[in-house]
Amino acid sequence: MASKKPIKKSTTKSSNKSRKTPKVEVLRPATKPARGSLPEAKKSDGYSAKDIQVLEGLKPVRKRPGMYIGSTGVAGLHHLIWEIVDNSIDEAMAGHATKVALVVHKDATITVEDDGRGIPVDKHPITKKSALETIMTTLHAGGKFGGGGYKVSGGLHGVGASVVNALSEWMRVEVGKDGRAYSQEYKRGEPITSVKQGDATKWTGTRVTWKADKEIFETVDNYSYKTIIDHLRQQAYLTKGVIVDVKDERSGESDHFKFDGGIKEYVTHLAGSKNKINEPPFYVDKQIKDHRVEISLQYTEDFNENLYAFANNIHNTEGGTHVVGFRAALTRTLNNYGKKNNLIKENGDALTGEDVREGLVAVLSVKLPNPQFEGQTKSKLGNTEIRTMVESVTNDYFGSYLEENPTQARRILNKVLLAARARLAARAARETVLRKGALEGMTLPGKLADCSERDPAKSELYIVEGDSAGGSAKQGRDRNFQAILPLRGKILNVERAQLDKMIANNEIKSLVIALGGGIGEQFDVDKIRYHRIIVMTDADVDGAHIRVLLLTFFYRYMRDIINRGYLYIAQPPLYSIKKGKEQWYVYSDEEKEKILERIKAADLEKKSLKVGKKGKTTDEETDVAVEGETAEGEEVTVEGGHKKIADIQRYKGLGEMNPEQLWSTTMDPERRTILQVTVESAAQADEIFSTLMGDDVAPRKKFIQDNAAAVANLDI
Repeated sequence: MASKKPIKKSTTKSSNKSRKTPKVEVLRPATKPARGSLPEAKKSDGYSAKDIQVLEGLKPVRKRPGMYIGSTGVAGLHHLIWEIVDNSIDEAMAGHATKVALVVHKDATITVEDDGRGIPVDKHPITKKSALETIMTTLHAGGKFGGGGYKVSGGLHGVGASVVNALSEWMRVEVGKDGRAYSQEYKRGEPITSVKQGDATKWTGTRVTWKADKEIFETVDNYSYKTIIDHLRQQAYLTKGVIVDVKDERSGESDHFKFDGGIKEYVTHLAGSKNKINEPPFYVDKQIKDHRVEISLQYTEDFNENLYAFANNIHNTEGGTHVVGFRAALTRTLNNYGKKNNLIKENGDALTGEDVREGLVAVLSVKLPNPQFEGQTKSKLGNTEIRTMVESVTNDYFGSYLEENPTQARRILNKVLLAARARLAARAARETVLRKGALEGMTLPGKLADCSERDPAKSELYIVEGDSAGGSAKQGRDRNFQAILPLRGKILNVERAQLDKMIANNEIKSLVIALGGGIGEQFDVDKIRYHRIIVMTDADVDGAHIRVLLLTFFYRYMRDIINRGYLYIAQPPLYSIKKGKEQWYVYSDEEKEKILERIKAADLEKKSLKVGKKGKTTDEETDVAVEGETAEGEEVTVEGGHKKIADIQRYKGLGEMNPEQLWSTTMDPERRTILQVTVESAAQADEIFSTLMGDDVAPRKKFIQDNAAAVANLDI
C-alpha cells in the first residue's frame, strides 16, 4: 500500500521570529558573454589531460552506484536481489530452469539458486579468461546480446551480475555444469580465487551468495521479507509453472509459489474481494513467431482501472505500445459486439476507452527478442511491431470469448454501458459546476490561508483537521511559504463516489481549488501550486480515519502527486514532558520512556550528591516516582514511589497546542519530522484501499481481525 518514508529530522534550533523561505541557491556566471561567443577561459585553470580520469573494470559502478541501481538506500539494496533473481527467471523463461530459490541468511547475506544450465566456465575467446569470471567482472558481458544464449530476457545490457559483484563486500558463485562443480570468489568486484573445479555432481544450475558492501550502502541488513516475496510472487505469476521458494532465516518465515495458471491466477489475485462481473477471467496465450502475447482480464464492480503491463517480465509502469494496442482493441471489440447484438444503437454514442476501462482488472504480458525501452528504468515499451500483435490477439480471441459466452458478454456490456451513462451524467454535472467557476481557480476558498511565495517548489500546503487546529496553524506558520487549509470533519469516501458527487462536496472542492491542478481527466500535476502537501491530523482514531480518506483521494484521483513525491504526513508529538525549566516533545511511547528514565537517573544522582553532603538520607528523599500527574488529571502510580518529578501531557488533538508549540514541533522545517508517502507496489496499494474503503464488509472485517494485534495502545 502507500508507504511512508521518513524525512530526516534536524535538531537545529529555530526561532519563530527568524523564519525564512527555504533558500534555493542559483549559480550564475559573473558576467554574461556576448551572444554567439563563449566566456574566455582562464589561463591559470590548469585543466589538462592529466585531469581526465579513466575508470577501468567495475570501478565506474563503485564510483557512481546510483547510475546502475537507482540509490544506495534500502531500494538499491533490494535491487541487487532483483538483478540476480532476474537472471534465474530468464533461464526459466528460456525453458531451462524449473525452480528458483532465495534465502536471506541471519548474517544478512543473500543466496539465489536456480536449476538452469549453469553459467559457462570454459575460456572466453576474447578475454582469454573463464566465461564465469568474464561475466562477473566485466560490464556489458552476457548471453543476452544475441548469439543464441537467450531468445527472450529481461536483461539487455549485460551489467546485472557484474554490478552486484562490484557493490558486494564479497561474493561466491557456484556452478553445476557437465557433471562437475565449479566456484569462484570475489571481493568488491575483484576475483580473489581462480575458477576452481570441484567434485562430480548431478546438480546443474547457478548459486550466487553475496553480502552487500557497507562502504556503498546506507544499510546492508535492512532487507524486507515482505518486499522480497511481493516481487518474487509477481515473477512466479508471470513465469507460468516455475517454482519459487523464499526463506528468511532471521525470522523463520518461508513461502512457496507455483502458478500453473500464470497471469490468469494473477488477475484473480488482483481482483481480490471485489464483486466480479465475468468469472473465471478471460485468458489467452499466443505465440507469434519469436513473440509471445499473454492477456488475462476480468471486470469488477469497481470504478477504477487496474492494468499491469509487462515486457519480458519487466513491469512497464508507464505502459507503451503493447498497452496502446490492447486498449484500442478492447474498445473496438466491445463496441462491435454491442452494435452487433443491438445493445448499442448503430447511430448512438459509442463506448469510449474510459467506459471500457472502468472496473477492468487486466494483466498484459509480452515476450519479445529485442525490447526497446524508453529510459533507463524500462518503464515504457517502444517496439512498434508488438502493438499490431497485441491488437490482433485481443480482437480475435476476446471477440471469440464474447461470442462463446453470451451471458458473461452481456454482463460486461451492461457494466460498460452503465459506466458510459455515468460518464455522461458526471460530465453534465461537472460542466454545470465548471460554468459556475467552482474549479476554474477564479477564487481560492475563503478558508485557505495562502502563502506569499508563488514558486510551487518553495511552497507547502498543510491540510489540517478542524478549525481549532487550523487557527493554531495559521498563527504559528511562516506566512512566506506555508499555506493552511483547514477541513471540517471527514471528507467524502471517494472509493464509493462518482466524480460529480465528489465535486459537489465542499471539502473536496476546496481542496481541489486550493491545489490548482484540476481533477479527473483535467488533472495536471505540473499546475499544482505546492510541491509539499502535508496532511496534519490528530493522533487519534478519527485523525487516522481522515488521513486514510485523504490518502484514498490522492491515490485514486491525483496519483501523480504521490509519484512525484509531493505528498507528506506530519508527525505531531504525542507527549510534552516538563521538568523544571526543561521541556521535551516526544513522538512515541518508547521515546517517552527513555526521557523519563533519564530524568529519574538525574534525580537519583542529585539525591546521591545531597546524601553525600548530609551524611545520611530519609525515606522522603529516596521516594522518587518516574511519572506524576498527567495534564488530564489522571493519577499515575509507579513502582518505587509517589513523588511527582515531571509533568506529562498527552496531546489528543492539534488544537491543544498553542501556535508556538505547533510551529516548533510540527511545522518548523529545521526541527519537524514529516513522512513522505510513496507507492512501493501499486497492486498492493489498490488492494488495501479497496479492502479498507470499499463496499464489501467481510474483507474489511477480516483485515481488522488479522491486524488488530499489531496495533498497540489504541486510543479510542
